Amino acid sequence: MKRILHRAAVVLLAAVACLLPPTAAEAGQTSLRAADPSVLRVGSTYFAAQSTGGGIAVRAGSSPDAAASAPARQVWSDTRGRGEVWAPEIVVDGGRYYIYFSAGTGNAHRMYVISSAAADSGYSAETQLALPDGKWAIDGTMFTFGGQRWFVWSGWAGDTNVEQNLYIARMSSPTTPTGARYVISQPRESWERVVGNPFINEAPAPLKDPSGQLHITYSANGSWSDQYCISEIRLRAGGDPTYVWDWYKANGCLFGSHRETMMAGWDPTLHVDGPGSHSFVLLNGDIATSPPAGPKFPLAFHAVPKGTPYSWANRYWYSGTFCWWGSTTYRRANVPGATTDTGWSLKFFE
Repeated sequence: MKRILHRAAVVLLAAVACLLPPTAAEAGQTSLRAADPSVLRVGSTYFAAQSTGGGIAVRAGSSPDAAASAPARQVWSDTRGRGEVWAPEIVVDGGRYYIYFSAGTGNAHRMYVISSAAADSGYSAETQLALPDGKWAIDGTMFTFGGQRWFVWSGWAGDTNVEQNLYIARMSSPTTPTGARYVISQPRESWERVVGNPFINEAPAPLKDPSGQLHITYSANGSWSDQYCISEIRLRAGGDPTYVWDWYKANGCLFGSHRETMMAGWDPTLHVDGPGSHSFVLLNGDIATSPPAGPKFPLAFHAVPKGTPYSWANRYWYSGTFCWWGSTTYRRANVPGATTDTGWSLKFFE
């Protein structure tokens, strides 16, 4: 009984702390007109990776905002004509930095990786990741969970752009996928099919909750629309990351600008439209350093200021915050396994 009461008190305290109003330093638009921020902290320095100048640049600063406004250092250029360079994700593994990114044109987009001993210089030439099945792939990132490296990305089931699903595969090293790919989320719910053709699940970002369960947040609806939003899937306790029915999906957007698509109890944004393609600002980018229940932690995302025409050209990086929200039930129907799962969810703040 004492354990139950203690857990309830932790959830209540987390909710109270989570709802405290933000400080002036917690949120705001940066001066950087760009998309797809990837930000991590190493010691007291924040590094941000960005697609720019026909390649990839890294910025460094004493805070996420300072990194976004710092001079960009080009760390890789597309000298081989790989094509459009999208959504670089900077990761640390074994003291070495890896930047994963997609490059290509049309249906040729595939995932690539570069690496260095330093965050903002000395990167290797790009190597294409040999992802299982070799299909169109974007927005990939690596993380470690349960003692295993994993790679999660957005891709196509076949060779045509019908819908973008989330896939996961094991990694035997930071540059070597192994085994099969497994679909873990498809854009099949009404609230993530408001804008489509194709319908979209993309920009996956892993996180581990205070109970040790794995979460993968992602962006839904087309990024060309202000219906773009962030939602998540949560792996059930003791679940298998490769088994789609061990994942439970939130019942709506958790961070978005339209009330009609928000999960019940979650409010739409006040100052931005179409938030998405986010980055949890973690120490070394490691989900083992995911925050505890209670306080708010830094978040980077892109969005368009309200009152501004929604377009890719009008996207800015924003710094916001997030925190855990306990005792949240996700519901589903007509699928194998239990129809409900209760656990931690997330609240996001501009």
